[in-house]
Amino acid sequence: MDIKIQSVRFDADKKLIAYIENKVGKLSQVADNIIDAEVVLRLENSETKDNKVAEIKINVPYAKDIFAKRQKSTFEESVDLATVALRRQLKKYKEKLR
Repeated sequence: MDIKIQSVRFDADKKLIAYIENKVGKLSQVADNIIDAEVVLRLENSETKDNKVAEIKINVPYAKDIFAKRQKSTFEESVDLATVALRRQLKKYKEKLR
């Protein structure tokens, strides 16, 4: 699976990129027909501490793209919550294919 990571308004360090590749890569255990994944990390201009946004879009055959967006105080938390949501959506997608 090809994973594209884009960071908006900041430069992501290698540790964060490796973390994201690991988490998103594990989604292929749920559905092995994932074509690719696009991850967008963004800093929101909000006054709250939950200003780190992770948007993940998964391309799969025979369906619309599967998408999740989460906002938390760290990018790791945002990615964790988004991958949990994607895992759930991928399981539903897999059930529909049967």
